[in-house]
Amino acid sequence: MFEVLKVILLGIIQGITEWLPISSTGHLILFNDLLPLTIYQDTFANTEFVEMFMVVIQFGSILAVLLLYFKKLNPLDSRKTIEEKKETMSLWYKVVVACLPAAIIGLKYDDIIDAKLYNSTVVAIMLIVYGILFIVIESGRREIKVSDTKNLSYKQAFLVGCFQVLALIPGTSRSGATILGGILIGLKRSVAAEFSFFLAIPVMFGASLLKLVKMEVVLNSYSISILVLGMFISFVVSIAAIKFLMGYIRKHDFKAFGYYRIVLGVIILVYYLIIK
Repeated sequence: MFEVLKVILLGIIQGITEWLPISSTGHLILFNDLLPLTIYQDTFANTEFVEMFMVVIQFGSILAVLLLYFKKLNPLDSRKTIEEKKETMSLWYKVVVACLPAAIIGLKYDDIIDAKLYNSTVVAIMLIVYGILFIVIESGRREIKVSDTKNLSYKQAFLVGCFQVLALIPGTSRSGATILGGILIGLKRSVAAEFSFFLAIPVMFGASLLKLVKMEVVLNSYSISILVLGMFISFVVSIAAIKFLMGYIRKHDFKAFGYYRIVLGVIILVYYLIIK
């Protein structure tokens, strides 16, 4: 029963932190270290399963975006005019263009990044660094050049995609890097956030699929139910988190997330380098 509670908590953490620019990796690493998920008695099998679980619950987050933005992302909607369908297809083309940098570099260096950078120290440093960047960038004034996703150019989409490459480093936060990049090149906060959501669909799906293919885990009915539960919780919480973020940024900037990142980064450094 306690393991089920951990699964629910991990699903909640994934759903919240995937979309808020505060790094889902940092939170999941810290939680699983404090309260490690134990589904298999065999250590190796359990480690493999936990890695699979962390990947699978991301699918719940992806489904949340597809549900919330289905109309905007569906080029086959019969209620749309021909022009609106063209705009939708254009948006998808821009998403593809933006995904190219991360896809190319991620495929080539995925194993190296996991082996060399997937650790608490790197996560903590990235949390702090990007927390400072959020505060500094939001403290300045910038001209808003794009106030609607349909007005986003291919060049701007590609530049946001280049910022997304930075998120390959654990602790950076995929949404944090893309939102920050979007703001820097003149996107309205809501546009930067929305486009970050859309980029997550192919990027997270592709990255998750790549990791799943590399894993060798024998599943049973119990472990499958654990995966489904985690994904469902992540899906439900992601819907709430996305709605919260879009409502929040209509009246506020991202400084609060910057301060939160710095505090969390310091906590992780203290815990892993001094206490543990």
